[in-house]
Amino acid sequence: MINDIVKYFVFVIVVWRVTHLIALEDGPFDSIIRLRNLAGNSFFGKLMDCFYCLSIWIGFACAIYASRNFEEIVILCFYYSGTSILLEKSTNKNFI
Repeated sequence: MINDIVKYFVFVIVVWRVTHLIALEDGPFDSIIRLRNLAGNSFFGKLMDCFYCLSIWIGFACAIYASRNFEEIVILCFYYSGTSILLEKSTNKNFI
């Protein structure tokens, strides 16, 4: 029980951190901004600019890693995404 709670908490932090890095930061040595510029106005370029959209995909990847049950993957995907969005809204006053 405690291990599951810790696992969910850790995955929320991972989803928030990776999403924040890709969507809102330049990255180490400006690597993320270069990747974002390379992607341009393509699907991936637009995805990298939207915290909400990106958090779903990052949450999906973490959910696949955390579970093999389809229903649980869907639930965890939205759980990780939603809680990381709430975390971002509570820590970033400029976030819309």
